[in-house]
Amino acid sequence: MSDSSQPQPKNPDGGSGQASGAARSDGSSLVLCGARLADGRTVDVTLGHGRIEAVGTAGSLASRGARVDLAGYLLLPAPAEPHAHCDTALTAGDDSPGTSLAEVRRRTTEAALLHLGHGATAVRSHVRIGDVTGLLSLQAVIQARRSLHGLVDLTPVAVPRLLTGSAGAEGLALLRDAVEMGASVVGGCPDLDPDPIGYVEAVLQVAAEHGCAVDLHTDAADPVRLTRIAAMAGGLRPGVALGPGGGLARLPEAVAGRTAEQLAAAGITVVCLPQGDCSGLEGGARPARSAPVRLLRAAGVRVAAGSGALRDAANPVGRGDPLEAAYLLASLGEASPEEAFGMVCSQARAAMGLPEVRVEAGFPAELLAVRGDRLSSALSLAYSRVVVHQGRVVARTSAVREYCDSATTAALDLPRQSQR
Repeated sequence: MSDSSQPQPKNPDGGSGQASGAARSDGSSLVLCGARLADGRTVDVTLGHGRIEAVGTAGSLASRGARVDLAGYLLLPAPAEPHAHCDTALTAGDDSPGTSLAEVRRRTTEAALLHLGHGATAVRSHVRIGDVTGLLSLQAVIQARRSLHGLVDLTPVAVPRLLTGSAGAEGLALLRDAVEMGASVVGGCPDLDPDPIGYVEAVLQVAAEHGCAVDLHTDAADPVRLTRIAAMAGGLRPGVALGPGGGLARLPEAVAGRTAEQLAAAGITVVCLPQGDCSGLEGGARPARSAPVRLLRAAGVRVAAGSGALRDAANPVGRGDPLEAAYLLASLGEASPEEAFGMVCSQARAAMGLPEVRVEAGFPAELLAVRGDRLSSALSLAYSRVVVHQGRVVARTSAVREYCDSATTAALDLPRQSQR
């Protein structure tokens, strides 16, 4: 398998255009040719000025811009990653990972690009502030966000350790400083504070002062605490999310059901992690359980799905792949393939305050093309991918599967992941 961030879109005359040809500054269109949609249609899609300009039957759209051949690909709205830890990613097996500004920025950038290569054109990353490093990690993530502009949207969530009592005064001051620095989402781990409810109250107060979204990193194992959080957070705009929520799966079903109904009434989104909880940030080792997705959705809770740890101490084999999160949900029977993909795409985008994406004219050109003919096969063997962000092809992963020459393989005409 080869990975490349330099895709080669085809020009109308059949030649190859440079990758930046899909990022044209002259405003000309990009045409995605011969793509299959989830409803079975084969279409051409014209992109321009960061949006989908037209969708028509294959061969019906003319353009003087670059063309990308997507025959054999399924074209989907691009997923988003609602729960990442880019600053600590890629540190598994490293006894003393670097904590300098340059090192954290490098890790963050590499992790964000890995998420992008898998198809997530927007990433929300939880960043711990305080302790001995203060705001250094947040500063590194903000610098990475600037350098990645035009490739992937990276949003940091400021995560203080303590917010209550005399020990929490510094954390509260740092949280306000983090917002001033550029953290547009505030959150944290109430499970680590001696007064979890007081912690949440402090987060909500800062969010209300600055108009920030809230994303709480919690195991959600205490139904009484969740009930109080729902009462406090209900109606807050631009919105409240919490996750990973694995503790909900350890509650008696009746208790979990009542708690889910209260979360739904408050409009709180639960971001589950099918790969397992990020126990490294929450503190203490627990069984790697995902939130009870089917139960939550039956109660009316909006559920998004994320990847969580990406090859760090919490999960040394994490992949940071939204399609894997969807695959796990579908394979475990928590959702159909279509519902599972919605949790890493439309529901994740909604949880992050991003505009809706459909493969229709007028919608943002945030797209993912995956080798395959239907969604279930794409979730099963989604190796070859083409990623479009703001109307540009920004990443391509090509995989070629070949078998040795034999009469058997010739007779079966076995498929290959890619012809490129």
